[in-house]
Amino acid sequence: MKISKTEITGLLLIEPDVFTDNRGYFFESYSRQQYNDFGIPDDFVQDNYSKSKKGTVRGLHYQVGDKAQGKLCQVIKGEVLDVSVDIRFNSQTFGKHFAQILNSDLKTQIWIPKGFAHGFSVLSDEAIFSYKCTNYYSKAHERNILFNDPHLKIDWKIDYPTVSEKDLNAKKFKDIERDFVYKPE
Repeated sequence: MKISKTEITGLLLIEPDVFTDNRGYFFESYSRQQYNDFGIPDDFVQDNYSKSKKGTVRGLHYQVGDKAQGKLCQVIKGEVLDVSVDIRFNSQTFGKHFAQILNSDLKTQIWIPKGFAHGFSVLSDEAIFSYKCTNYYSKAHERNILFNDPHLKIDWKIDYPTVSEKDLNAKKFKDIERDFVYKPE
């Protein structure tokens, strides 16, 4: 397994060792000990799956307060453009985003700690997206940032996105609360 830092502190890419033969493939999708060695917590409490059609954009979502979540994301089927936006107000990368193609062929994962808004666009005909969360979902603590906010300059790689009503009515980036503060290690 290879775990790499990204240009935004805290975000990690995980490339599992995949063993293939004439029967198919095998890989470990999670190993508490190996992930802990790289600072990924082991307190996952909820697993989520979504199935989406090509052109769908989901995001940018996050939770605040004592319900903030870290997420370990991967694609089970298909391909997505995964996007994380740094919303830690005193971070050097505040307002910057990191975009990464995740697909079921490579099986790459991304670790997104608390303090990031997250979303993805579906590039394949269909995608099944999976993510482990370090906290339970709480509607009262859920927040959204407008996916196409011009300040963020995210290229979702989709010409005509399909977006939920909730995501279309999300706050602009400039209007979000100061919910997260970057704490250097």
